[in-house]
Amino acid sequence: MPLDAYRITSEPYYRSVGHEVALFEAAYAQRLPVMLKGPTGCGKTRFVEHMAWRLKKPLVTVSCHEDMTASDLVGRFLLDATGTVWTDGPLTQAVRHGGICYLDEIVEARQDTTVVIHALTDDRRILPLEKKGELVRAHPDFHLVISYNPGYQSVLKDLKESTKQRFCALDFGYPDPSIETEIVAQEAGVSPSVAHTLVQIARRSRNLRGQGLDEGASTRMLIHAGKLVGAGVSLSDACDVALILPMTDDPDMRDALANAVAACA
Repeated sequence: MPLDAYRITSEPYYRSVGHEVALFEAAYAQRLPVMLKGPTGCGKTRFVEHMAWRLKKPLVTVSCHEDMTASDLVGRFLLDATGTVWTDGPLTQAVRHGGICYLDEIVEARQDTTVVIHALTDDRRILPLEKKGELVRAHPDFHLVISYNPGYQSVLKDLKESTKQRFCALDFGYPDPSIETEIVAQEAGVSPSVAHTLVQIARRSRNLRGQGLDEGASTRMLIHAGKLVGAGVSLSDACDVALILPMTDDPDMRDALANAVAACA
């Protein structure tokens, strides 16, 4: 099968925090495109991986960036030993063969690139390949999912309303402390007490958002710190390497975060 390499064969760990699993399943059943909104490292990508496994569908993931062109998504003509041949891009592969296409951090892509998804997000469910002169009708199993972090957006980097309103949206945030502790303990392989301490440190860092930090420590960063603790690194050093240094270069903010670590440890 063309998309077999994109199938997820073992269950990715995901801790549900609400009705997001049932809502996604309902949207998939109706083939309604889904937009995931939330801060970096809060579990959006893991959720999509879990749902692809749960639905037994291949998952084609595209990490969007500012240099990404429409050709990077839909495909292009390339030269090989036999001459010029068309090569499908990741979006076209998912559309043609029936998979979940996940466009991660879509606002990082140029707006003239994201326009190509519009005809896939309404009743037409088609993808025009203008360079090839082909109109690809979406496979019945095709599903489109996008994600972005509203906290990082500006007037120059945001989704157009004409794009947003084509999607159902699921809002993601950091879980309640008890659930986040459970997630960190499971994913990092540390004791609940260590996980609880890391979560308390993260909550203090998130209170500094807008006071020198764009974002506080994400759940993903806590898992990294937990894994270092599990490898024998001290809690303070693990937090320094996995939380404080990646988050800021400001000496005063680093001191404030180090004090938060000391207060919780």
